[in-house]
Amino acid sequence: MNQFFIRLNYLNIFAALKIGRLAFKVLKKDLKNIAIQGVSGSFHEEATRKSFNNQAIEFEFCDTFEQVFLNVKEKNYLGLVAIENSLAGSILPNYGSIQSHGLNIIGETYCEIEQNLMVLPSTSLEDVQEIWSHPMALSQCQSFLNQYPNIKSVEKEDTAKSARIIKQKKLKNTAAIASHTAAEIYGLKIIKRKVQDHKKNFTRFLILSKNKTAISTPNKATLCFSVANQTGSLAKTLTFLAENEMNLTKIQSHPIIGRQWEYFFYIDLLFNSHKKYQYVIANLNNYVSDLNILGAYKNEINI
Repeated sequence: MNQFFIRLNYLNIFAALKIGRLAFKVLKKDLKNIAIQGVSGSFHEEATRKSFNNQAIEFEFCDTFEQVFLNVKEKNYLGLVAIENSLAGSILPNYGSIQSHGLNIIGETYCEIEQNLMVLPSTSLEDVQEIWSHPMALSQCQSFLNQYPNIKSVEKEDTAKSARIIKQKKLKNTAAIASHTAAEIYGLKIIKRKVQDHKKNFTRFLILSKNKTAISTPNKATLCFSVANQTGSLAKTLTFLAENEMNLTKIQSHPIIGRQWEYFFYIDLLFNSHKKYQYVIANLNNYVSDLNILGAYKNEINI
């Protein structure tokens, strides 16, 4: 009888282990590996969780945007990068990196950004000698920083990483500008809330993939091209887009490396008819050179 129960227990343990392995395989299959710039508590992490709501995520935290692009390209991870901010403008190098690494934009998300000044619990504003944050975050808070000319602004890799280092090294004379989530994670005290120049502060993030898989029913596209250095070349291109009901929501120029005083134009298009979009893509080379479709995806303007 004892041998029977021992054998039964072994069978139960074996079955539980088998179920556990199956559950792990299912979980691993559904797990999304996503590379972002920054550490836990960063705005990139918040934007990723917003975009991939209720999905299991394995984060690859990167110090630089270039590391994000390489993870997407070499490890076939998804990536999420900031591309523009309503106060600080576009992050131009990211456009070039998406193009040079041959990556595909598969989506976008917009997040409201609230910048907060945070310190160790025992530190007051009068103790602060330096304020650390990412350059884009500092530029969003320039009016606030100008009020304290004796406090040095120091550019760092990341907002949340600045908060983490202050906590780890117990820097009593240093503050960070970061999210309220970063303050909670790293046990810092917020002494000034919403220090950005305008209370309505939004950042647009792009979701990147190595794969060129088409998105079903896209209504937005990001393109890159150059035009001849001739009178009216760009105007003719924009007229062609307008005549085919392409809503130009953004245009950005960037120098072409190695080609003096020549420029790439990065544009965002909104459209209601995918058929007309396909017609535009098929005929756009009649007006431009170096055409590159960086991605066709769904517009997300729910901010």
